[in-house]
Amino acid sequence: MTEQEKINTEIQMKLAMQDAKFNVFMQEMRDRDNQRAEDIREIRQDIKDMGKHVRNLSLTAMGAIATMVVTVIISLLKS
Repeated sequence: MTEQEKINTEIQMKLAMQDAKFNVFMQEMRDRDNQRAEDIREIRQDIKDMGKHVRNLSLTAMGAIATMVVTVIISLLKS
């Protein structure tokens, strides 16, 4: 094997190692992106669920206020 062939083989091995490292890195980045996307989906669902609870509490509060107003009006009319 000539000196040039040894150099070529060594460079090819180094390139193969760098390529493998790069592929591992890219897969890790894809995994992180997928995890972030899943986290964002979960947060959006939680916010959506909280919105439903806030709406229900608002409706309950309005019902309670309306009931108090009706009670005050009835008590004033009886007086």
